[in-house]
Amino acid sequence: MSSIVLFGPPGAGKGTQATAITNLTGLPQVSTGDMLRAALAAGTDLGLKAKAFMDAGQLVPDEVIIGLVKERVKEDDAVNGVLLDGFPRTIAQAEALANFEEIDMVISIEVPDEKIISRICGRYSCSGCGAVYHEIFNPTKVSETCDGCGSTDMKRRADDNENTVRSRLDAYHSQTSPLAKWYGKRGILFPVNGNQDISLVGAEILELINSR
Repeated sequence: MSSIVLFGPPGAGKGTQATAITNLTGLPQVSTGDMLRAALAAGTDLGLKAKAFMDAGQLVPDEVIIGLVKERVKEDDAVNGVLLDGFPRTIAQAEALANFEEIDMVISIEVPDEKIISRICGRYSCSGCGAVYHEIFNPTKVSETCDGCGSTDMKRRADDNENTVRSRLDAYHSQTSPLAKWYGKRGILFPVNGNQDISLVGAEILELINSR
């Protein structure tokens, strides 16, 4: 099997669906967001360079991301391909990717902007165990108390506010949305309705993969 690209706007549910795809295909999930956050937490040169862009809701420069991905797909567990989550985000990145990795299909999770804003701005998590909740879609059973570990120390990401989310969406539409047309011309783009129950989104994606 060759690699799969999973893309869509921030908050579209890519992380949730990526886990299901990995379980079905055995392809390791490669999330540039996770790799960047790890570099940031470790205080590496890459993390510091990316910090200013991530805090402003902007895309990290291509040369940083491409280098990370190119090294990752050389690892032993990627011999049969990978599931790329969050990359490529621009046509330039897609062109660079095509030079070192074969892509079998591109799954695009599509969700309206206002739904994305509602999803992201309502998120919060437990500082104790990392469990993620949402004010509307997945609240804790007891207000401000984690269902899993009982901690009352809840937090929100600094960039989960409407202004930053709109900035991220603007960047997505101007730089990432054109990827749909680019991959569409190559016959490997598969749009999925992300504005429905998570289980239905997952079923639609798995049906696409099984049909390949």
